[in-house]
Amino acid sequence: MMKFAIITSKQDPAGRNIKAELSKLGIKTFEIEEDIVYPEHIDKKEKLKDADFLIFASWHKSEQYRKTLSVHPVGNWHQADFGGKPETINKSNAFFLKFIFQTLNEIAEKEKTDYEVTMEVTHHGPELSVPCCFIEIGSTEKEWQDKKPAEIIAETIKQATENYDKEKGKLARNWQSCIAIGGKHYAPNFNKIQLNSKYAISHIIPEYSLPLTEEMLNQAISKTIPKPRLAILDWKAIGKSQERQEIISLLNKHELGIVRTSQIKKES
Repeated sequence: MMKFAIITSKQDPAGRNIKAELSKLGIKTFEIEEDIVYPEHIDKKEKLKDADFLIFASWHKSEQYRKTLSVHPVGNWHQADFGGKPETINKSNAFFLKFIFQTLNEIAEKEKTDYEVTMEVTHHGPELSVPCCFIEIGSTEKEWQDKKPAEIIAETIKQATENYDKEKGKLARNWQSCIAIGGKHYAPNFNKIQLNSKYAISHIIPEYSLPLTEEMLNQAISKTIPKPRLAILDWKAIGKSQERQEIISLLNKHELGIVRTSQIKKES
């Protein structure tokens, strides 16, 4: 059985809001004093050392002030402006990310919320040794204090953590672990794939983090569980012709299959 732990921060109004709703569902959280992106190697603490997967429930800030419910893997492709270590990403479980994202969508749709449900690309800290993800409310004080999105995220965490192990065998037969390259921060094309196809997306390398390097690809592969055999490319958002060819060459070198987002739409 996978052992989950949920982390919130006293500095984070959305996290406090989610924590209150999780408490109503009988779910305990581990509350920290520091900002949610900075508790480096918190998985080494005594109360968390047995956890197999950490879920950080928190706020999301956006310059566009979008009302969002989001999920994303953790780490930094380049500089570490908000926690973690430069050019270092964390382990991610592709199947659980897909499972919790689908669960979030199902509950949000049932609740008829006007919040946009979206994945985000891999970004920010903290640095950990165990797989993890963030699930967030965006993106202003008004949304962070709103009870409804906190209820949705709390119920998502409850259902996802309680049901994942029951479904894991079936998922392994039906889903294919992969990484994704290209697109914008909110990755709309990858959202559709994560929600409606057999492909389970782990780490996403957005267009703004390109060019792709050997080290970036090595980490994306080695820190994805299960090991990915495929890379999904948002073809129109991975740079110009030369950059595309360099990406393809690196993927071929690592014997990763290649599929474009447009091809998957036809399969779904």
